[in-house]
Amino acid sequence: MARFIIEGGKKLQGEINLSGNKNSALKLIPATLLADSPTTLTNVPNILDVEVMIKILSSLGAKTTFEKGTLTVDPQGLNSYDPDPALCSRIRASVVLAAPLLARFGKAVVTPPGGDQIGDRLLDTHFTMMEKLGVTIKRENGRFHLNWDRKNTGSIFLEEASVTATEMGLMMASSMGQSVEILDAAAEPHITDLGEMLISMGAKITGLGTNTISVRGGKLKGVEHKVMPDHIEGGTFAIASAITGGHVTINDFRSQDYKMALHYFENMGMKFKVHENKLEVFPSKLKANRRKFQTRPWPGFPTDLMSPFIVLATQTEGTILCHDWMYEWRMFFVDDLISMGANIFIADPHRVIVSGPTKLMADRLFSKDIRAGISVVLAAMIAEGTSIIENAEVVRRGYQDLEGRLTSLGASIKRVEND
Repeated sequence: MARFIIEGGKKLQGEINLSGNKNSALKLIPATLLADSPTTLTNVPNILDVEVMIKILSSLGAKTTFEKGTLTVDPQGLNSYDPDPALCSRIRASVVLAAPLLARFGKAVVTPPGGDQIGDRLLDTHFTMMEKLGVTIKRENGRFHLNWDRKNTGSIFLEEASVTATEMGLMMASSMGQSVEILDAAAEPHITDLGEMLISMGAKITGLGTNTISVRGGKLKGVEHKVMPDHIEGGTFAIASAITGGHVTINDFRSQDYKMALHYFENMGMKFKVHENKLEVFPSKLKANRRKFQTRPWPGFPTDLMSPFIVLATQTEGTILCHDWMYEWRMFFVDDLISMGANIFIADPHRVIVSGPTKLMADRLFSKDIRAGISVVLAAMIAEGTSIIENAEVVRRGYQDLEGRLTSLGASIKRVEND
């Protein structure tokens, strides 16, 4: 176990490069198992969730090498369709492995996945999608045993625009020789990243970035693919710059991934300039120009940015409603902000009302999940005094070398291993 020790009150200055996209990498890595030869992924983030996913692939018989952001996976030695339950229980993305394992073996075993406890994230949509493609599912001793003896084609309609169900559908359809149409598909940038790699592997895919995706698959080959930059990390660093009154330039910035985020930031009074492949955030007088901010499916405001956005709201003049309809436990971390002096009213599990700006005071805090963890780090960076944040490993699940990168911008943060 580890903790962060953070002295607040430091303005951030300088440039920072974005890491590879966490949500993208955790789907691209399983997709390498679909190929008949090795695949090399570059710009892979060095985070705990990626480490666990690589361990799972290795335990299944795949040969992996990971060094300096480059991961090579050779799936030719794959010899099992039953991923290690202990490893699967550590990350939510482990469920995605069912898709390539079904494609390779016609069978897969799914352990209910772990990860952040931010509310009900059921497997219903994932299993319904697979059943429509012909998969039979049987539950025994708390695990799901899947068989794909009969492959259905045609159109499948997702009961919700689930990111993970869409990604698993893309992988499974790319392994089939017939055409499959996915309706009510999710459209997030990391889905497009996965689709583009599958295209380079040999699949024919149209409609990426829309709610209707058509796929015709077949035999897939190994390729080299660069993981897209992490737009959630980009939004987080933009917020960090704004709340500290700093001046930060964020490199590897793809403006098409930030349309709603930039709209929301502008409505909070943030001053910034979009350059080619860069976002420059200037010192700003933060003032809310609207009363309600909410998450919604892409291209709406992403749920993974709502927790940092609430910290931004505590430093912004005005009273606003922050609404995340997706996860009923996402907002519970605001108890920590309240203990630091934030003026926040918890309306219900999905909505909080924030009145700002308020001066925050240092406190002893706890990282409840990845996005809550980065949010209390942000709060500690602007608080008066020195804060201690326990359970720092949770933040490393999603952010590469956070303390080193923030220190390079002028923050006072160090990671200390507990006895």
